[in-house]
Amino acid sequence: MKKIFYALCIVLSAFFVISCNKFLDVMPDNRAEIDSPEKAAKLLVSAYPVNGYLLCSELSSDNVDYYGETNPYGDRFSEDIFFWRDGQETSNESPARVWAGCYGAIAAANQVLDAIKDMGTPDELLPFKGEALICRAYAHFILTNFFGLHYSPLYSDTDMGVPYMEQPEKELNPQYERPSVASNYEKMAADIEEGLPLINDAVYNVPKYHFNKSAAYAFASRFYLYYQDWDKVIQYATVALGASPQTLLRDNAQLATYPRDPLGTVSTQYIAADNKCNFLLLTGYSTLGVVFGAYYTSSRYSHGSVLSTTETIRSRGPWGNFTTNTFYLNPWVYSGTNLDKVLLPRHPYLFEYTDPVAGIGYNRTVYVAFTAEETLLNRAEAYIHKKDYTGAMADITLWVNNTVKTGANLVTEASIETWANSYAYHTPTAPTPKKELNPDFVIDSGKQESFIQFLLYIRRHETIHMGLRWFDQKRYGMTATRRLIQSGAVAAVIEDNLEKRDPRYAIQIPYDVVSAGIAPNPR
Repeated sequence: MKKIFYALCIVLSAFFVISCNKFLDVMPDNRAEIDSPEKAAKLLVSAYPVNGYLLCSELSSDNVDYYGETNPYGDRFSEDIFFWRDGQETSNESPARVWAGCYGAIAAANQVLDAIKDMGTPDELLPFKGEALICRAYAHFILTNFFGLHYSPLYSDTDMGVPYMEQPEKELNPQYERPSVASNYEKMAADIEEGLPLINDAVYNVPKYHFNKSAAYAFASRFYLYYQDWDKVIQYATVALGASPQTLLRDNAQLATYPRDPLGTVSTQYIAADNKCNFLLLTGYSTLGVVFGAYYTSSRYSHGSVLSTTETIRSRGPWGNFTTNTFYLNPWVYSGTNLDKVLLPRHPYLFEYTDPVAGIGYNRTVYVAFTAEETLLNRAEAYIHKKDYTGAMADITLWVNNTVKTGANLVTEASIETWANSYAYHTPTAPTPKKELNPDFVIDSGKQESFIQFLLYIRRHETIHMGLRWFDQKRYGMTATRRLIQSGAVAAVIEDNLEKRDPRYAIQIPYDVVSAGIAPNPR
């Protein structure tokens, strides 16, 4: 019996070894094996986040007011985000999905970079290496600015950043520390500087869905704006915009001719790939098209009449009071019972059916991640910081002439100062476009502050519903407040302000990530 047992063990061991060898001959997961430029290009499609930060950051910002529980069109997720709470509600645009979507994109970028290195980094793969590096920097840029406090030379050496992933994950249950925000920015800068010279538009069939040259340099201009390197903002924005930036700007007059049905057609034209102004288009699982569209959805938290007439797109500018003839592309106003939305077309509402018969599927949208207009305003802002008002006025004038239909000629250096001085600083009950600024860099009172105020004003107009205002508030140390709007007026101020460097300016990292051992943001 013992001999039979030992013989059986030997046979089974041999069988086990053979089985193990066969098992090890195949990939242990669904990771793509990249051994050609075509495969690298295909995997890089996954190096862009499919879950966007835009809804969370827009609802967190001062571009939205509260319309009270009498408006039934709210939900727990939006409530938590609007009131800066560390909620556990999830959606395709929740902080948990933003985290997972960005790290998924980073994993794809790292896999491409690792494969290119294994293939000896041939010249034909250099454009894909460049794209992967920029994608990795961009996803970390979102994570750092969304889940961390804003970069500051005074505090970022100790402020919590996010784990910076530079290699494909090959360990089971690895443990990560959170490096500083300053460390994150140093690594992003290194990826950007290495990646930019490698970008080559010739390798793309549809460049607008990749980090083409214009998009990559536009991203670099935003990155260095947040990093407070004004010279590099100007340098990289100039590369993105070329010698004739006016030829790249959106044709707002043409856009205004599309039917308002109510926003579907014009929003689709806004994100069209043949618009020269649209540098990078991204797709995502998103309700942006309905939240910032002509629907009741989420109208409990809205950019409504009070905000638009006192602070944003219908308030008085240097061109004069708002009328329906002020802008080439005028705001759309949707009002009625429990509805007060003042909108500009930004996000088409798309629906992906998973079961057409049952009528179920996913909300989707396409959004413009980088535009010529934002890049132009990045450069104007950098010029203002350098007190080059001639350079700033040249870019501001391009934006104004392309956006303002009546009174554009009234925008001068003098009128910008007059406009800024005509307003008192904003309070929740006496709102104005002019907010007190408290950044970690010096702004001189007088002309420089007036120009910064106006730049932030037109930047707010250009990026409405795009989520970037939240980061402008963080960059400039603004106080954020919450108000209840009823019957077209401020009914109450909710006493829970975010002051400069309030810990809640850093969105809390996901609960399951904390449970896995990564330190949460302070509260």
